[in-house]
Amino acid sequence: MNTRTLLVTAALACTAFAGLAQASDNTTTSEAVPYHYGMPLHISKVISLTEPSTLECKVVSADMKYIDDTGKPAEITYRKLSDACENQS
Repeated sequence: MNTRTLLVTAALACTAFAGLAQASDNTTTSEAVPYHYGMPLHISKVISLTEPSTLECKVVSADMKYIDDTGKPAEITYRKLSDACENQS
């Protein structure tokens, strides 16, 4: 009975430490890097694309959060035409 309790406690402790390690990896904030033409991007997975909401067709600053090829979170800022430009003809 003591061996069983010890194994269960050890398994729970390992699970808790693994959870803490993952939580600390996900909470690291990266500084948004401004994009420049020709800059190599090593994107493995896009997390989110955000831009300010506007009814006017104009150039806005947008942000992209992604996971790079090494598995680390990264963020980039770039300029684009607002979504309002798609509705105009």
